[in-house]
Amino acid sequence: MRISKFLAGIALPALLAITVSLSGCSGSGGSDQSEGGTKDGGNGEEKVTLKFAFWGDTIEKKTVTEALESFEQKTGIQVEPMHIPADYLTKLTTMVAGNVAPDLGYLSSGAALSWGKDGKLLNLAPLIEEDKEFKKEDYLDQVWYEIEPGNTIGMSTAVEGYGLMYNKDMLLEAGVELPPTQADKAWDWDTFIQYAKKLTLDDQGRNALDPNFNPNKIKQFGLQYDPYNMMAAVVSNGGNFLTEDGKGFGLAKPEAIDAIQKLADLMYVHHVSPTPLQTKSLPDMALQTKKVAMTVSGNWALQAFAEQDFNLGVGVLPKLMKSNTLLDGAPTVIFKSTKHPKEAWMLYKYMADPESVLPLIEGGLWMPLKKEWYTNPDLINKWASGNKAHPEGYTDAYMKQTIENGIRTPGFEVKNLDKINALVTPALDLVWTGKKSAEEALKEIEPKVQPLIEGYYGK
Repeated sequence: MRISKFLAGIALPALLAITVSLSGCSGSGGSDQSEGGTKDGGNGEEKVTLKFAFWGDTIEKKTVTEALESFEQKTGIQVEPMHIPADYLTKLTTMVAGNVAPDLGYLSSGAALSWGKDGKLLNLAPLIEEDKEFKKEDYLDQVWYEIEPGNTIGMSTAVEGYGLMYNKDMLLEAGVELPPTQADKAWDWDTFIQYAKKLTLDDQGRNALDPNFNPNKIKQFGLQYDPYNMMAAVVSNGGNFLTEDGKGFGLAKPEAIDAIQKLADLMYVHHVSPTPLQTKSLPDMALQTKKVAMTVSGNWALQAFAEQDFNLGVGVLPKLMKSNTLLDGAPTVIFKSTKHPKEAWMLYKYMADPESVLPLIEGGLWMPLKKEWYTNPDLINKWASGNKAHPEGYTDAYMKQTIENGIRTPGFEVKNLDKINALVTPALDLVWTGKKSAEEALKEIEPKVQPLIEGYYGK
């Protein structure tokens, strides 16, 4: 997953002093337990306990749990970690419906916007305004989730930018120029395809530039480009998911159709990227085992690549019209049902502080939320350079590209996205499997999509 953003300034003595009186909480007479807290001996005060829900692998579970324990030690506020590694949204939906939701935690983008609209999530705007030591402008502009002006439901758990990752040895052996790390030097689409063809080999060792190349016997792909990461290419070509005014189906416009078709052509015309069927036969470590030379992936992949033994390189994405990167990042939210909104906000800030979850940032899984971690050399050195998870060129190809040319996925702002995607996803499946052209598939569903379009959140 992806996360980050935090303790922007409540002094430790004040944190330690926070308690909640029993008169402010419900409880049954004579019981030592009350909802959301535990009576502290005979002093008539309640120790606040917060529940924090999250998903993630073993490394993420360990780091998040340790961060929660550190918060507890510093503040005296108890935190119960709720690690849910599978069926997260289903289980959380059940908890919300049963009025036993956690106080705060991760949430998928679609659910967050939908639940925020329905009033199930706490509006953080008043808490931000009241907190004299928290400055919203200290965080990247792209990370905020807003239902409407004045109703902020959270920010990304972490930033996740996209770029090219590649096996450097494979490119050097083939005599291919290494991908640029700077936006103004990004490969144009034709250059990108030429290099990808040179890196794609059939079972006789012929590359895809050879007229005798056999596309039915490919042993090495030049590229693995998951087409579901298509929005970077769509926006690079001047398109978007919706039209700029939020009233039209942007994916059915010529700029978007052209970009999507170019991605499909990587598989079915140029044969440089595996089809969905071919992808199933590729090993998980396709770069390391030299089955794939380059891949388009999010920042989080660096954590896994750092554990593999090969010469990893990174570069900016190829461009159509303008260089950019896609920014992803599901939000962390506070549930409206929390009995302790002020304490939950304290924990929210703490878990958004890059220092609190530095192992996940330094290890390559996440990118930080605070702007200064992209501009202050001392802070950059803490995570983005000098370690195996962040190879040479990372600070330009991913870090600078994120803050200078990052565009958000539709999940941050498109209203009614789940219902729209119920039509878009199967239509695009026909494109990615080579059964229809992008124009045929998207124009066919446009009349059905149009009535579902409600514009953008936050506007």
